[in-house]
Amino acid sequence: MTGPIRLYMSMSLDGFITGTNDRKGHGLGDNGGRLFNWLDDRMSAGNSGRIYREAMATGAVIAGRRTFELAGRWNGDHHDGVPIHILTHHLDDGGALSANTKLFSDVAECAAQSRAAAGDRAVLVHGAGAAQALLRVGELDELEIHLVPVLLGAGRRLFGSADPGHIELELVRRLEDRDVTHLRYRVLRPQ
Repeated sequence: MTGPIRLYMSMSLDGFITGTNDRKGHGLGDNGGRLFNWLDDRMSAGNSGRIYREAMATGAVIAGRRTFELAGRWNGDHHDGVPIHILTHHLDDGGALSANTKLFSDVAECAAQSRAAAGDRAVLVHGAGAAQALLRVGELDELEIHLVPVLLGAGRRLFGSADPGHIELELVRRLEDRDVTHLRYRVLRPQ
């Protein structure tokens, strides 16, 4: 049995995952850091601590190229050395990659190799572009949304003009914590 491919994403109530002006050195944009205040509680025994520990126990990471670059390539590591698979339109490495990082232009191949690497553990997805690409090919199993009670008003949306179309979701878990609601949805596949 393989674990799910699961998006983990903090989001404002109006649907933004970064503030305006997100760029290298300012990856969350103006006021975007507010979306991650809940991580201050990550080591606690509360629900946010539980979510953080679940995310850190994943067996592989899939991220979009933009997220990977804005995060400074995670200094070559993410989640204690698990494989990092980057979805990109350009397979040039743009610099040396760490031994556990691989670039993919084929979304289905990326998902298959990530599932194989993770085994029965979940695959963690970072980035709106990666999530949208995985949804389009039917490879995203779950969305873990960390809904933060703030209206950013502008920035980068999780789903925008490149929406993957009509997709039904089923709420499978809701956890409250100080300043955040953690919502897990299962992607329903057409029968």
